[in-house]
Amino acid sequence: MANLVEATSQKQFEEFLTKAGKCLTVVHFHAAWAPQCGQMNEVMAELAKEHTGTTFVKLEAEAVPEVSEKYEISSVPTFLFFKAGEMVGRLDGAHAAELTKKVQQLAVSGSPAGAVEGPDLNERLKKLISAGPCMLFMKGSPQEPRCGFSRQIVGLLKEHNIQFSSFDILSDEEVRQGLKTFSNWPTYPQLYVNGELVGGLDIVKELAESGELESTCPKAVSLEQRLKTVINQSPVMLFMKGNKEAARCGFSRQILEILNGSGVDYDTFDILQDEEVRQGLKAYSNWPTYPQLYVKGELIGGLDIIKELKESGELVSVLKGES
Repeated sequence: MANLVEATSQKQFEEFLTKAGKCLTVVHFHAAWAPQCGQMNEVMAELAKEHTGTTFVKLEAEAVPEVSEKYEISSVPTFLFFKAGEMVGRLDGAHAAELTKKVQQLAVSGSPAGAVEGPDLNERLKKLISAGPCMLFMKGSPQEPRCGFSRQIVGLLKEHNIQFSSFDILSDEEVRQGLKTFSNWPTYPQLYVNGELVGGLDIVKELAESGELESTCPKAVSLEQRLKTVINQSPVMLFMKGNKEAARCGFSRQILEILNGSGVDYDTFDILQDEEVRQGLKAYSNWPTYPQLYVKGELIGGLDIIKELKESGELVSVLKGES
């Protein structure tokens, strides 16, 4: 299939982008050891048949590290979307439906922003701005802000002990452009409280100086309270790198296989998405590594202990809280 290709070097990758010109190019950063990548390659093959004007590129993340590092690829599968050599979108994880939707949107749009006025996007934006009591739309993450304004507003919120969630607008060009129109606010960062726009950095600074920031935004709970809530979120909680659909390290992948074979329901928490939980849980439970498994709020242990429980035949009863 002429529009489904593989890039094995940075030069080849750049040549594919140049050749595609203004047409959409979808790049799948994958790894041979990750089964979910194989599944997404099959999805790409089907999309390539449907979208003959789009170029689909497979790139093994660890084999072409200079490209992976340039675009900050930290997990597989990750999909990047390009037009005219510029990145116009990003999708992390094995989400076939979202990949299909994003390809459809970007392949037919006349500009990288896509259709920012559509009802589907407006519904999505409403959900995003209400995803937490206090939502910050920024460049990068609180752990790694990618512009000075975002760094300043994160610093202010943390200084005033404000509990907030965030969305990286650099990861989704559709949201980045659409939110400007939706809220009639042309710049980032943007802060929302209970689904209502508060404003950008200057307004947050004014609220902080006037002493009104704490009353405008929800105060953060203590880390200990937060950890207790998270480990009791489900009777069986696994703290891991990645999630059920896409493990991001070999140890997490092994423990998922064991738990999936037990027949017992469990939930997961991706420690790579929350540095505060990642570091805090080590001290809270006096357990220095991940993954960590909890049953009814009590630490069971890591991969080695889970393996021992499986070998001894005790795993299912422990997961059910019977022993």
